[in-house]
Amino acid sequence: MYLYGASGHGKVIVEIAEENNINIEGFLDEDLSKNQLLNYPIINELPDKNIEVVISIGNNQVRKKIAEENTQFSYLILIHPKAVISKRATIKEGTVIMTGVSINSEVKIGKHCIINTNASIDHDCIIDDFAHISPNVALAGNVEVGEGTHVGIGACVIQGVRIGKWCTIGAGAVIIKDIPDYAVAVGNPAKILKYNNI
Repeated sequence: MYLYGASGHGKVIVEIAEENNINIEGFLDEDLSKNQLLNYPIINELPDKNIEVVISIGNNQVRKKIAEENTQFSYLILIHPKAVISKRATIKEGTVIMTGVSINSEVKIGKHCIINTNASIDHDCIIDDFAHISPNVALAGNVEVGEGTHVGIGACVIQGVRIGKWCTIGAGAVIIKDIPDYAVAVGNPAKILKYNNI
């Protein structure tokens, strides 16, 4: 298996692979100044063949671009062994789930998502492709998070709320009503400051 992206986020993901006893061939990174990370080699030229890959880049837009441009790769799911995940949850390719995460019944998580350290996702939530649920986020039941949305560290979302696509939810925000596509929402209760230009 290879990790695409040799940076701090890659360090966390490589340790999840190690915890699962997955053989890591190295990192892929087009930055020619990089040649090694955590004693793994960095390959600067992308292979044009079917290899097993996890994209280890935190930026949601960059992750989407890489996935769309490299359909020759087989994208794995990585789950830390100290995450607690319902047997009725579904998780799609490329998604990474960090230590301490709790995912409850009938949760649906899309492709290439990041479910970060100690996040809690309650029953029947839907997390769309390329979303990032940051450390210590708490989503109550029946919450929807749209494609590419970044829910900031420590944010809380009450039950039944829909957050649109490519939104940014600020650190510690408390979301008590629906948030439209592309909105940047911060505070308690959260208010929309502006809209992302994506």
